[in-house]
Amino acid sequence: MTRVLFVVHQYPPEKLGGVELGTQLLARALASRGYQTAVFHRRSMSGRGVCKEVDSFGVQVFSIWDGEVTPKKRFFSNFGNSFIQKSFRESLREFKPALVHIRHLQSLPLALFEYIREQSIPVVVSLHDYWWVCANAQLLTNYNNMICNGPNYYLNCARCALARVGWSRAEIALPILAMLFAYRNHRLREVIKSVDLIIAPTKFVRDWHLDHGFPANKIVVLPHGVASVTLPNQTKAAIAEKDKVVFLYVGGITPQKGLHILIDAFVGVKGKSELWIAGDETDPSYATHLRQHADSRVLFLGRLDREQVWQTMMRADAVVVPSLWYEAYSNLISEAFAAGKPVLASQLGALAERVRNGVDGLLLPPGDVEAWRAAMQRVVDHPQLLAQLSSSIQKPWSIDAYVEQLELLYKLVLQSKQGQATSLPQES
Repeated sequence: MTRVLFVVHQYPPEKLGGVELGTQLLARALASRGYQTAVFHRRSMSGRGVCKEVDSFGVQVFSIWDGEVTPKKRFFSNFGNSFIQKSFRESLREFKPALVHIRHLQSLPLALFEYIREQSIPVVVSLHDYWWVCANAQLLTNYNNMICNGPNYYLNCARCALARVGWSRAEIALPILAMLFAYRNHRLREVIKSVDLIIAPTKFVRDWHLDHGFPANKIVVLPHGVASVTLPNQTKAAIAEKDKVVFLYVGGITPQKGLHILIDAFVGVKGKSELWIAGDETDPSYATHLRQHADSRVLFLGRLDREQVWQTMMRADAVVVPSLWYEAYSNLISEAFAAGKPVLASQLGALAERVRNGVDGLLLPPGDVEAWRAAMQRVVDHPQLLAQLSSSIQKPWSIDAYVEQLELLYKLVLQSKQGQATSLPQES
Protein backbone atom coordinates (compact mmCIF):
# COMPACT_ATOMS: atom_id res chain seq x y z
CA MET A 1 0.00 0.00 0.00
CA THR A 2 1.61 3.27 -1.19
CA ARG A 3 1.97 5.96 1.45
CA VAL A 4 1.83 9.56 0.17
CA LEU A 5 2.54 12.63 2.31
CA PHE A 6 1.22 16.00 1.10
CA VAL A 7 2.97 19.16 2.28
CA VAL A 8 1.01 22.41 2.06
CA HIS A 9 1.20 25.85 3.66
CA GLN A 10 -2.45 25.93 4.81
CA TYR A 11 -5.36 23.50 5.08
CA PRO A 12 -9.11 23.38 5.78
CA PRO A 13 -11.03 24.26 7.81
CA GLU A 14 -8.77 27.21 8.68
CA LYS A 15 -8.19 28.14 5.03
CA LEU A 16 -10.49 27.31 2.11
CA GLY A 17 -8.57 28.45 -0.96
CA GLY A 18 -8.10 26.46 -4.16
CA VAL A 19 -4.78 24.92 -3.12
CA GLU A 20 -6.06 23.98 0.32
CA LEU A 21 -9.33 22.46 -0.84
CA GLY A 22 -7.60 20.74 -3.75
CA THR A 23 -5.08 19.14 -1.41
CA GLN A 24 -7.83 17.87 0.87
CA LEU A 25 -9.82 16.53 -2.08
CA LEU A 26 -6.79 14.76 -3.53
CA ALA A 27 -5.70 13.21 -0.22
CA ARG A 28 -9.20 11.86 0.35
CA ALA A 29 -9.60 10.62 -3.23
CA LEU A 30 -6.35 8.66 -3.02
CA ALA A 31 -7.34 7.28 0.38
CA SER A 32 -10.56 5.95 -1.18
CA ARG A 33 -8.42 4.15 -3.77
CA GLY A 34 -6.38 2.27 -1.19
CA TYR A 35 -3.52 4.68 -0.56
CA GLN A 36 -2.45 5.71 2.90
CA THR A 37 -2.34 9.50 2.80
CA ALA A 38 -1.28 12.21 5.21
CA VAL A 39 -1.07 16.01 5.17
CA PHE A 40 1.56 18.17 6.87
CA HIS A 41 0.62 21.86 7.11
CA ARG A 42 1.15 25.00 9.14
CA ARG A 43 -1.54 26.81 11.08
CA SER A 44 -1.54 30.52 11.87
CA MET A 45 -2.31 30.83 15.59
CA SER A 46 -0.72 32.02 18.79
CA GLY A 47 1.59 29.80 20.75
CA ARG A 48 3.36 26.71 19.50
CA GLY A 49 2.11 23.17 19.10
CA VAL A 50 1.36 20.03 17.12
CA CYS A 51 -2.00 18.38 16.49
CA LYS A 52 -2.33 14.91 14.99
CA GLU A 53 -5.70 13.61 13.88
CA VAL A 54 -7.28 11.30 11.32
CA ASP A 55 -10.28 12.66 9.43
CA SER A 56 -13.39 10.71 8.52
CA PHE A 57 -11.83 9.71 5.17
CA GLY A 58 -8.81 8.12 6.83
CA VAL A 59 -6.40 10.94 6.01
CA GLN A 60 -3.84 11.58 8.76
CA VAL A 61 -3.35 15.33 9.33
CA PHE A 62 -0.28 16.80 11.01
CA SER A 63 -1.07 20.42 11.98
CA ILE A 64 1.86 22.52 13.17
CA TRP A 65 1.82 26.08 14.50
CA ASP A 66 4.45 28.49 15.73
CA GLY A 67 2.66 31.80 16.21
CA GLU A 68 0.60 33.93 13.87
CA VAL A 69 1.90 33.89 10.29
CA THR A 70 2.61 37.51 9.39
CA PRO A 71 3.91 38.56 5.93
CA LYS A 72 7.41 38.95 7.41
CA LYS A 73 7.30 35.55 9.09
CA ARG A 74 5.86 33.97 5.93
CA PHE A 75 8.94 35.09 4.00
CA PHE A 76 11.68 34.41 6.53
CA SER A 77 10.31 31.01 7.57
CA ASN A 78 11.61 29.63 4.27
CA PHE A 79 15.15 30.18 5.58
CA GLY A 80 14.52 28.11 8.68
CA ASN A 81 12.26 27.38 11.66
CA SER A 82 13.68 24.87 14.10
CA PHE A 83 10.32 23.90 15.62
CA ILE A 84 8.65 23.22 12.26
CA GLN A 85 11.71 21.36 11.03
CA LYS A 86 11.78 19.15 14.12
CA SER A 87 8.03 18.50 13.80
CA PHE A 88 8.38 17.58 10.14
CA ARG A 89 11.24 15.19 10.81
CA GLU A 90 9.11 13.46 13.45
CA SER A 91 6.12 13.32 11.06
CA LEU A 92 8.31 11.72 8.38
CA ARG A 93 9.59 9.18 10.87
CA GLU A 94 6.06 8.37 12.04
CA PHE A 95 4.27 8.20 8.69
CA LYS A 96 7.13 6.73 6.58
CA PRO A 97 5.91 7.95 3.16
CA ALA A 98 6.98 6.29 -0.07
CA LEU A 99 6.50 9.63 -1.84
CA VAL A 100 6.16 13.27 -0.79
CA HIS A 101 3.96 15.62 -2.84
CA ILE A 102 4.73 19.31 -2.23
CA ARG A 103 1.57 21.34 -2.88
CA HIS A 104 2.90 24.68 -1.56
CA LEU A 105 5.87 25.71 0.60
CA GLN A 106 4.99 29.28 1.46
CA SER A 107 5.79 29.89 5.18
CA LEU A 108 7.52 26.49 5.49
CA PRO A 109 11.30 25.92 5.77
CA LEU A 110 13.22 24.77 2.70
CA ALA A 111 15.17 22.55 5.07
CA LEU A 112 12.26 20.10 4.90
CA PHE A 113 13.81 18.89 1.64
CA GLU A 114 17.01 17.95 3.44
CA TYR A 115 15.10 15.54 5.66
CA ILE A 116 13.25 14.08 2.68
CA ARG A 117 16.52 13.57 0.81
CA GLU A 118 18.17 11.97 3.84
CA GLN A 119 15.68 9.13 3.45
CA SER A 120 15.85 9.04 -0.38
CA ILE A 121 12.13 9.70 -0.71
CA PRO A 122 11.01 10.86 -4.19
CA VAL A 123 9.43 14.31 -4.38
CA VAL A 124 6.66 15.66 -6.62
CA VAL A 125 5.99 19.43 -6.76
CA SER A 126 2.75 21.06 -7.97
CA LEU A 127 2.80 24.60 -9.39
CA HIS A 128 -0.33 26.43 -8.23
CA ASP A 129 1.06 29.92 -8.77
CA TYR A 130 4.49 31.54 -9.34
CA TRP A 131 5.87 31.37 -5.80
CA TRP A 132 8.99 29.44 -6.82
CA VAL A 133 10.14 32.55 -8.72
CA CYS A 134 8.03 35.38 -7.24
CA ALA A 135 7.82 35.81 -3.46
CA ASN A 136 4.45 37.52 -4.02
CA ALA A 137 3.36 34.32 -5.79
CA GLN A 138 1.06 36.19 -8.17
CA LEU A 139 3.42 38.24 -10.37
CA LEU A 140 1.59 41.41 -9.42
CA THR A 141 3.68 44.26 -7.99
CA ASN A 142 2.84 45.91 -4.69
CA TYR A 143 4.13 49.32 -5.78
CA ASN A 144 2.06 49.88 -8.97
CA ASN A 145 -0.23 46.82 -9.22
CA MET A 146 1.17 45.90 -12.61
CA ILE A 147 1.92 42.42 -13.93
CA CYS A 148 5.56 41.49 -13.42
CA ASN A 149 7.61 39.26 -15.74
CA GLY A 150 9.85 38.02 -12.95
CA PRO A 151 12.98 39.26 -11.19
CA ASN A 152 14.90 42.13 -12.82
CA TYR A 153 18.19 41.99 -10.91
CA TYR A 154 15.79 41.49 -7.96
CA LEU A 155 15.42 45.24 -7.54
CA ASN A 156 11.74 44.99 -8.45
CA CYS A 157 11.38 42.24 -5.82
CA ALA A 158 12.93 44.58 -3.26
CA ARG A 159 10.50 47.36 -4.22
CA CYS A 160 7.60 44.96 -3.75
CA ALA A 161 8.82 44.12 -0.26
CA LEU A 162 9.18 47.77 0.72
CA ALA A 163 5.74 48.64 -0.65
CA ARG A 164 4.18 45.74 1.23
CA VAL A 165 5.44 47.06 4.59
CA GLY A 166 4.76 50.70 3.73
CA TRP A 167 8.39 51.73 3.25
CA SER A 168 8.19 52.44 -0.46
CA ARG A 169 10.54 55.46 -0.18
CA ALA A 170 13.33 53.60 1.61
CA GLU A 171 15.42 53.37 -1.57
CA ILE A 172 18.61 52.90 0.41
CA ALA A 173 17.46 49.40 1.37
CA LEU A 174 16.94 48.21 -2.23
CA PRO A 175 20.40 46.68 -2.86
CA ILE A 176 20.42 44.76 0.41
CA LEU A 177 16.89 43.45 -0.11
CA ALA A 178 17.70 42.56 -3.71
CA MET A 179 20.56 40.37 -2.48
CA LEU A 180 18.19 38.67 -0.03
CA PHE A 181 15.69 37.85 -2.79
CA ALA A 182 18.49 36.63 -5.03
CA TYR A 183 19.59 34.29 -2.24
CA ARG A 184 15.98 33.11 -1.78
CA ASN A 185 15.65 32.21 -5.44
CA HIS A 186 19.06 30.55 -5.50
CA ARG A 187 17.91 28.27 -2.68
CA LEU A 188 14.66 27.52 -4.45
CA ARG A 189 16.42 26.71 -7.74
CA GLU A 190 18.59 24.21 -5.92
CA VAL A 191 15.47 22.55 -4.53
CA ILE A 192 13.76 22.42 -7.93
CA LYS A 193 16.82 20.79 -9.48
CA SER A 194 16.58 17.98 -6.94
CA VAL A 195 12.86 17.10 -7.24
CA ASP A 196 11.71 14.14 -9.31
CA LEU A 197 8.63 15.59 -11.01
CA ILE A 198 6.96 18.99 -11.44
CA ILE A 199 3.27 19.25 -12.30
CA ALA A 200 1.80 22.32 -13.99
CA PRO A 201 -1.99 22.68 -14.31
CA THR A 202 -1.86 24.47 -17.69
CA LYS A 203 0.48 24.93 -20.64
CA PHE A 204 0.79 28.60 -19.78
CA VAL A 205 2.17 27.82 -16.33
CA ARG A 206 4.52 25.19 -17.75
CA ASP A 207 5.86 27.52 -20.44
CA TRP A 208 6.28 30.45 -18.04
CA HIS A 209 8.37 28.34 -15.69
CA LEU A 210 10.40 26.89 -18.55
CA ASP A 211 11.20 30.46 -19.60
CA HIS A 212 12.48 31.03 -16.06
CA GLY A 213 14.88 28.11 -15.98
CA PHE A 214 12.82 25.15 -14.81
CA PRO A 215 14.03 21.76 -16.13
CA ALA A 216 12.04 20.75 -19.21
CA ASN A 217 12.66 17.04 -18.63
CA LYS A 218 10.88 17.11 -15.25
CA ILE A 219 7.75 19.17 -15.89
CA VAL A 220 4.41 17.86 -17.19
CA VAL A 221 0.94 19.37 -17.64
CA LEU A 222 -1.94 17.82 -15.70
CA PRO A 223 -5.22 19.80 -15.40
CA HIS A 224 -7.04 19.68 -12.07
CA GLY A 225 -10.18 17.58 -11.70
CA VAL A 226 -13.61 18.58 -10.42
CA ALA A 227 -15.27 16.61 -7.65
CA SER A 228 -18.51 14.95 -8.61
CA VAL A 229 -21.57 16.68 -7.22
CA THR A 230 -25.30 16.16 -7.31
CA LEU A 231 -26.58 19.34 -8.90
CA PRO A 232 -29.95 20.77 -7.85
CA ASN A 233 -32.87 19.59 -9.96
CA GLN A 234 -33.59 22.61 -12.11
CA THR A 235 -35.29 22.34 -15.48
CA LYS A 236 -34.49 24.44 -18.52
CA ALA A 237 -38.05 25.72 -18.46
CA ALA A 238 -37.59 27.07 -14.95
CA ILE A 239 -34.40 28.81 -16.00
CA ALA A 240 -36.11 30.33 -19.05
CA GLU A 241 -38.82 31.82 -16.83
CA LYS A 242 -36.32 34.08 -15.06
CA ASP A 243 -36.80 37.76 -15.86
CA LYS A 244 -33.21 38.82 -15.18
CA VAL A 245 -29.68 37.77 -16.02
CA VAL A 246 -27.51 36.82 -13.04
CA PHE A 247 -23.72 37.08 -13.20
CA LEU A 248 -21.81 35.21 -10.48
CA TYR A 249 -18.32 35.62 -9.04
CA VAL A 250 -16.95 33.16 -6.45
CA GLY A 251 -13.52 33.55 -4.89
CA GLY A 252 -11.29 35.85 -2.88
CA ILE A 253 -12.42 39.46 -2.39
CA THR A 254 -9.01 40.95 -3.18
CA PRO A 255 -7.77 43.61 -5.64
CA GLN A 256 -5.90 41.20 -7.92
CA LYS A 257 -9.19 39.46 -8.66
CA GLY A 258 -10.40 42.61 -10.46
CA LEU A 259 -13.73 42.98 -8.66
CA HIS A 260 -13.49 46.78 -8.70
CA ILE A 261 -13.30 46.61 -12.50
CA LEU A 262 -16.26 44.22 -12.58
CA ILE A 263 -18.45 46.37 -10.34
CA ASP A 264 -17.58 49.61 -12.14
CA ALA A 265 -18.54 47.89 -15.39
CA PHE A 266 -21.73 46.32 -14.08
CA VAL A 267 -23.26 49.46 -12.57
CA GLY A 268 -23.40 50.88 -16.10
CA VAL A 269 -25.30 47.89 -17.50
CA LYS A 270 -28.94 48.61 -18.37
CA GLY A 271 -31.75 46.12 -18.08
CA LYS A 272 -32.80 43.47 -15.60
CA SER A 273 -29.64 41.94 -14.21
CA GLU A 274 -27.83 41.20 -10.97
CA LEU A 275 -24.22 40.59 -9.96
CA TRP A 276 -23.68 38.11 -7.14
CA ILE A 277 -20.33 38.13 -5.34
CA ALA A 278 -19.45 35.26 -3.00
CA GLY A 279 -16.24 34.84 -1.01
CA ASP A 280 -14.19 35.72 2.04
CA GLU A 281 -13.63 39.43 2.66
CA THR A 282 -10.00 39.07 3.71
CA ASP A 283 -9.30 42.74 2.89
CA PRO A 284 -11.96 44.80 4.77
CA SER A 285 -10.92 48.14 3.25
CA TYR A 286 -11.19 46.73 -0.26
CA ALA A 287 -14.57 45.16 0.50
CA THR A 288 -15.78 48.54 1.80
CA HIS A 289 -14.55 50.20 -1.39
CA LEU A 290 -16.51 47.68 -3.49
CA ARG A 291 -19.72 48.26 -1.56
CA GLN A 292 -19.36 52.01 -1.94
CA HIS A 293 -19.18 51.66 -5.72
CA ALA A 294 -21.90 49.03 -6.07
CA ASP A 295 -25.60 49.64 -6.66
CA SER A 296 -28.60 47.74 -5.29
CA ARG A 297 -28.28 45.04 -7.97
CA VAL A 298 -24.92 43.90 -6.61
CA LEU A 299 -25.43 41.27 -3.90
CA PHE A 300 -22.61 40.27 -1.56
CA LEU A 301 -23.30 36.68 -0.49
CA GLY A 302 -20.39 36.20 1.92
CA ARG A 303 -18.55 32.93 2.40
CA LEU A 304 -20.28 29.85 0.97
CA ASP A 305 -19.54 26.19 1.59
CA ARG A 306 -19.15 23.86 -1.38
CA GLU A 307 -22.80 22.79 -1.50
CA GLN A 308 -23.92 26.41 -1.35
CA VAL A 309 -21.51 27.29 -4.18
CA TRP A 310 -23.06 24.67 -6.43
CA GLN A 311 -26.60 25.68 -5.50
CA THR A 312 -25.82 29.34 -6.16
CA MET A 313 -24.11 28.56 -9.45
CA MET A 314 -27.15 26.69 -10.73
CA ARG A 315 -29.27 29.79 -10.06
CA ALA A 316 -26.86 32.02 -12.00
CA ASP A 317 -26.68 32.45 -15.77
CA ALA A 318 -22.99 33.18 -16.30
CA VAL A 319 -19.82 33.10 -14.24
CA VAL A 320 -17.33 35.98 -14.29
CA VAL A 321 -13.55 35.81 -13.72
CA PRO A 322 -12.17 39.39 -14.09
CA SER A 323 -8.68 38.65 -12.73
CA LEU A 324 -5.83 41.12 -13.16
CA TRP A 325 -3.06 38.58 -12.52
CA TYR A 326 -1.85 35.45 -14.29
CA GLU A 327 -4.25 32.91 -12.82
CA ALA A 328 -2.54 29.53 -12.97
CA TYR A 329 -5.75 27.57 -13.59
CA SER A 330 -9.03 28.83 -12.00
CA ASN A 331 -11.06 26.09 -10.39
CA LEU A 332 -14.06 28.41 -10.73
CA ILE A 333 -13.99 27.99 -14.50
CA SER A 334 -13.99 24.20 -14.12
CA GLU A 335 -16.91 24.34 -11.72
CA ALA A 336 -18.81 26.69 -14.02
CA PHE A 337 -18.34 24.36 -16.99
CA ALA A 338 -19.30 21.35 -14.86
CA ALA A 339 -22.55 23.18 -14.07
CA GLY A 340 -23.06 24.09 -17.74
CA LYS A 341 -22.51 27.83 -17.23
CA PRO A 342 -20.62 30.00 -19.75
CA VAL A 343 -17.73 32.12 -18.45
CA LEU A 344 -16.72 35.73 -19.00
CA ALA A 345 -12.99 35.92 -18.21
CA SER A 346 -9.96 38.15 -18.60
CA GLN A 347 -7.87 37.34 -21.65
CA LEU A 348 -4.83 36.80 -19.51
CA GLY A 349 -2.52 33.91 -18.67
CA ALA A 350 -4.13 30.52 -18.25
CA LEU A 351 -7.65 32.00 -18.42
CA ALA A 352 -7.17 32.58 -22.14
CA GLU A 353 -6.20 28.92 -22.45
CA ARG A 354 -9.26 27.64 -20.62
CA VAL A 355 -12.09 29.71 -22.13
CA ARG A 356 -12.77 29.54 -25.88
CA ASN A 357 -13.83 33.02 -26.92
CA GLY A 358 -17.27 33.00 -28.54
CA VAL A 359 -17.57 29.23 -28.08
CA ASP A 360 -18.10 28.50 -24.37
CA GLY A 361 -17.56 32.01 -23.03
CA LEU A 362 -16.17 35.46 -23.72
CA LEU A 363 -12.59 36.67 -23.26
CA LEU A 364 -12.18 40.34 -22.38
CA PRO A 365 -9.26 42.73 -21.89
CA PRO A 366 -8.18 42.67 -18.23
CA GLY A 367 -8.91 45.92 -16.40
CA ASP A 368 -10.97 47.39 -19.27
CA VAL A 369 -14.19 48.66 -17.67
CA GLU A 370 -15.82 49.61 -20.96
CA ALA A 371 -15.10 46.24 -22.57
CA TRP A 372 -16.53 44.36 -19.59
CA ARG A 373 -19.58 46.62 -19.51
CA ALA A 374 -20.22 46.09 -23.22
CA ALA A 375 -19.91 42.31 -22.87
CA MET A 376 -22.34 42.11 -19.95
CA GLN A 377 -24.74 44.47 -21.73
CA ARG A 378 -24.60 42.18 -24.77
CA VAL A 379 -25.56 39.19 -22.62
CA VAL A 380 -28.42 41.11 -20.99
CA ASP A 381 -29.72 42.36 -24.34
CA HIS A 382 -29.35 38.99 -26.04
CA PRO A 383 -29.89 36.27 -23.41
CA GLN A 384 -30.07 33.65 -26.16
CA LEU A 385 -26.30 34.04 -26.35
CA LEU A 386 -26.08 32.21 -23.03
CA ALA A 387 -27.81 29.15 -24.44
CA GLN A 388 -25.56 29.25 -27.49
CA LEU A 389 -22.40 29.37 -25.38
CA SER A 390 -23.69 26.75 -22.94
CA SER A 391 -24.35 24.29 -25.75
CA SER A 392 -20.65 24.22 -26.66
CA ILE A 393 -19.26 23.67 -23.15
CA GLN A 394 -16.99 20.67 -22.78
CA LYS A 395 -17.20 19.04 -19.37
CA PRO A 396 -13.95 19.38 -17.40
CA TRP A 397 -11.95 16.49 -16.04
CA SER A 398 -13.46 14.72 -13.07
CA ILE A 399 -11.42 14.21 -9.94
CA ASP A 400 -11.37 10.48 -10.74
CA ALA A 401 -9.80 11.09 -14.16
CA TYR A 402 -7.28 13.44 -12.57
CA VAL A 403 -6.34 10.96 -9.85
CA GLU A 404 -5.93 8.14 -12.41
CA GLN A 405 -3.39 10.22 -14.33
CA LEU A 406 -1.67 11.27 -11.12
CA GLU A 407 -1.36 7.64 -10.07
CA LEU A 408 0.44 6.88 -13.33
CA LEU A 409 2.86 9.74 -12.69
CA TYR A 410 3.46 8.54 -9.13
CA LYS A 411 4.26 5.06 -10.47
CA LEU A 412 6.73 6.48 -12.99
CA VAL A 413 8.48 8.46 -10.26
CA LEU A 414 8.66 5.47 -7.91
CA GLN A 415 9.92 3.18 -10.68
CA SER A 416 12.57 5.70 -11.66
CA LYS A 417 13.68 5.94 -8.05
CA GLN A 418 14.06 2.17 -7.99
CA GLY A 419 16.33 2.30 -11.03
CA GLN A 420 13.77 1.17 -13.61
CA ALA A 421 13.92 2.88 -17.01
CA THR A 422 11.02 5.32 -17.39
CA SER A 423 10.19 8.49 -19.28
CA LEU A 424 7.64 11.18 -18.58
CA PRO A 425 4.70 11.61 -20.98
CA GLN A 426 5.40 14.27 -23.59
CA GLU A 427 3.07 17.24 -23.97
CA SER A 428 2.40 18.39 -27.50
